[in-house]
Amino acid sequence: MTSNAIKISSIINAPLAQVWDSWTDPTHIVQWYFASPDWHAPRASNDLRVGGSFLTRMEAKDGSMGFDFEGTYAEVQPYSLMVYHIIDGRAVRITFEAMGSKTVVTETFEPENVNPSDLQEQGWQAILNSFKRYIETN
Repeated sequence: MTSNAIKISSIINAPLAQVWDSWTDPTHIVQWYFASPDWHAPRASNDLRVGGSFLTRMEAKDGSMGFDFEGTYAEVQPYSLMVYHIIDGRAVRITFEAMGSKTVVTETFEPENVNPSDLQEQGWQAILNSFKRYIETN
């Protein structure tokens, strides 16, 4: 991980097993993997193993834009840790930590060079907040 890596975190009011399953199961991913209500994730796939790949399609609901978020897993420790490389080579590390009936999810990622770091942090945090809302209301 580079020295300019960005870290975000959230305490999810749900047990670790539920959080892990909702984070990794494509039937759940399409319900929460977007930063704002005017976007959605029409499809997702996830081969959760070292060397396995994932892809989540994110699109504006009005059809004006969209992109694939994809990468390959470098490390997977079920219910604890995943490390992957986005297709552009940047590294992402996500930890899952049980705190009684709650779970702390922490993401550390290498920023890209196009958008300002604070904008990237806000976008990734918005997706994590969307996950938190999804888990806590379903």
